[in-house]
Amino acid sequence: MKIHQLRYIREVARQGLSVSLAADALHTSQPGVSKQIQLLEDELNLQIFKRNGKRLIGVTEPGKIILQLAERVMIEMDNIKRVGDEFSHEDSGTLTIATTHTQARYRLPAAVKEFMQRYPKVKLTIHQGNPTQVAEQVQKGEADIGIATESISSYSDLLCLPCYQWNRCIVMPQGHPLLAEQPITLEKITRYPLITYDFAFTGGSLVSKVFEKAGLNPNVVLTAIDADVIKTYVNLGLGVGLVANMAYDPQRDSHLAMLDVSDLFPPSTTYIGLRRDAYLRGYAYAFIELLAPHYPRKAVEAELKIGYSAPE
Repeated sequence: MKIHQLRYIREVARQGLSVSLAADALHTSQPGVSKQIQLLEDELNLQIFKRNGKRLIGVTEPGKIILQLAERVMIEMDNIKRVGDEFSHEDSGTLTIATTHTQARYRLPAAVKEFMQRYPKVKLTIHQGNPTQVAEQVQKGEADIGIATESISSYSDLLCLPCYQWNRCIVMPQGHPLLAEQPITLEKITRYPLITYDFAFTGGSLVSKVFEKAGLNPNVVLTAIDADVIKTYVNLGLGVGLVANMAYDPQRDSHLAMLDVSDLFPPSTTYIGLRRDAYLRGYAYAFIELLAPHYPRKAVEAELKIGYSAPE
């Protein structure tokens, strides 16, 4: 059994059972991937993948267990490499952050700027997606740190640290009739077309539950993951926007009026998500503390319950 064979079966599973896509991702040939999978199956005397001719169509029951173990092995291999890098090149490397547009645009810039000044040799990459995509990227090891609200806290294999709380506001063009209807209520909001985040009314989210509990059905005419896109369509007069308070800047968004609706919705919590079994480089702990000062390195290590420690 070879390490690269485990890497191959993991990538095939990640690529939806497409050997050709896995080969491209691994920078190798499709026949080479197929051959190594077959050699591994022959050695184990079982099939990992179900087949229809030469095409892979599913994963066998023992294959599911093997893939889980292969994933753990590959994570530990990555951890071993990170230990080597930490002690030989502690001020250089890569750090991948997965987060939502709102966090990347309005909350992360100060921490990112400070981090890049402290660690100029670290390549920082930011992936954007919805909360589910953020959680899955961290879960799969495609990102070191996830920063998001909503569903990220439901993944049991992720350690989710409460970072900060935020609430919402309604934005609309200057002179909009809703401005004259204060105090604002949920019922008054439902009188107008609503534009909001694409996750706000899916999966029984906090926002949708608030309207549902009040017996109201808002007229959501457009959704987006990008607060700037929401504000653009609000400015076109297509509806009022329900966005995070942090997404409204009085100077930059002076063409829009804003009404705080924090009293209508309970606050949401943004979490920092980490794989429980991942080895974090020292600069990853530094980034976490920049974003959430109440989580210095020792506090994060205590939450992870890890038994090793890299250089300070």
